[in-house]
Amino acid sequence: MRGDLFMSEASTDRADRPAEVTDPLLWGLSAAVADAHQPDEDRVCVSPSCVGAAWPCAAWNNAQEGLRAARAPRPAPPADATAGEPGRGDPLTGWSTDLLPAARSETLAVTAA
Repeated sequence: MRGDLFMSEASTDRADRPAEVTDPLLWGLSAAVADAHQPDEDRVCVSPSCVGAAWPCAAWNNAQEGLRAARAPRPAPPADATAGEPGRGDPLTGWSTDLLPAARSETLAVTAA
């Protein structure tokens, strides 16, 4: 067993997810990768994608990092830099809602090909 994040065969069960997990999707995916990349009796990764790589393999190490990241507190969203700026009335697009297209002085002709 390596570290405190070593996952068991049942690690993807919701009941096994720690209460401090802030990203359940990342936790579940990382747990599944960790479970798929377990060592055999010779400490070789059993996953076919590792093809005999020594354990812990890169995928298992990355899964452990994902498990740690899934427990980390989520950062606060950045302050809205456009709040209060003129011309930034539509929060969904960031485009100004108070501008109109420029008037055209010429008429466009449409011809059939």
